Amino acid sequence: MFTGLVEAMGSIERVEPRPLGRRLRIQTTIVEGEARPGDSIAVNGCCLTAVATDRAGFEVETVAETLARTTLGSLAAGDLVNLERSMRLDQRLGGHLVLGHVDGVGEIQAVVLEGDGARVTITLPPELTRYVAEKGSLAVDGISLTVARVTSGSCEIALIPHTLAVTIAGRYRVGQKVNLEVDLVARYLARLIEDAGLTPRTS
Repeated sequence: MFTGLVEAMGSIERVEPRPLGRRLRIQTTIVEGEARPGDSIAVNGCCLTAVATDRAGFEVETVAETLARTTLGSLAAGDLVNLERSMRLDQRLGGHLVLGHVDGVGEIQAVVLEGDGARVTITLPPELTRYVAEKGSLAVDGISLTVARVTSGSCEIALIPHTLAVTIAGRYRVGQKVNLEVDLVARYLARLIEDAGLTPRTS
């Protein structure tokens, strides 16, 4: 379980092909002295297991299922990624509950500067649109964000300067793919409504 509050950006140091998968070496100092093999670390919103750690970074292995459903398959040496270690039960929940299970891949449709911040429009996969609501939560590449506006097939998010500075959101470009995880509460409410035989509003 994660909060969607990115701890640091890491850098892909090495990508090693594996049968039906890849092994990634990620350079970062957030694991220094704290992370151990077997720990969960979210990489661009994907919950992955550290298989090796040292003071300079850690390594993870990804399988075909993960590569097919996320943007991790496109990562190359030198790319920056958002990192967050799994949450502790004694810490404040500053973002929202994020599982690290990517629901789909969206695409950056527009990036408009607004003062020192930016407004980003993200195209949503059709199957996820009903879970996204204005003022609701959405995890984008593991960042807990608030939806500013919902349009037909997309949503807009206002990014503050801090988010642009400490996450990969500051480097978003039109056409870039991003990992999306919808709000946990929205997902379960939709399931309860379906089981009750009710028809939820789609807009």
